[in-house]
Amino acid sequence: MLTAIIVAGGSSQRMGFDKLLAPIAGKPVLAHSIAAFEQSNLVAAIILVARAERLSEYEKISESYGFQKISAVIPGGVRRQDSVRCGLDQLGKETQFVAVHDAARPLVSAELIERLLELAREHGGAASAVPIVDTLKRVDQKHTVSGSVDRKNLFGVQTPQIFERALIEKAYKAVFDAGLEVTDEISAVERVGGKVVLLPNESPNFKITYPADLQLAEFLVRYQRLNPRR
Repeated sequence: MLTAIIVAGGSSQRMGFDKLLAPIAGKPVLAHSIAAFEQSNLVAAIILVARAERLSEYEKISESYGFQKISAVIPGGVRRQDSVRCGLDQLGKETQFVAVHDAARPLVSAELIERLLELAREHGGAASAVPIVDTLKRVDQKHTVSGSVDRKNLFGVQTPQIFERALIEKAYKAVFDAGLEVTDEISAVERVGGKVVLLPNESPNFKITYPADLQLAEFLVRYQRLNPRR
């Protein structure tokens, strides 16, 4: 059984408003993210972790779109890792694999989730990623270039990230026991020697960060509706 933890606890400081409530093709960003997990036959349950003051709004979204797999809508913590840990504490006994996804990535698809689960079953952990294609430069505090970074074998990691339950729980326990901070689940799993395989993803799966991202996501969603995959 696969349970998804959707993390919706960000402050949206760069946007100036709650980006998860912003509409994309007539549906909130959050609803798009939930829908992909709802549509996958391999996902049994969804745990939504959000800021305490947003819980009622997010619950209304869940109800209005008729999502059936949401088993809990709970408050998260100050940091992303705190929110993920809150989600892990809500897992049912039958959960074997855990997917962690940023709610601000509304272009995720059921197909991507299922491909990642297949890899996680084989290797223990898997995540969506894109190869770095831009030239990378190292700069100082004044943004003066101080050198180049070889982009060979470099990837930008996305979510979902899917892991065997025992592995992600062991990894998070180690992180919190040591008082460490991590920015994603792979970073936690690396610390306990877990294996994670990246799935190069050619489909758009970017995180909504700036207002222009909403416009791009709107275009892509409408394009996909007009040109569905066969």
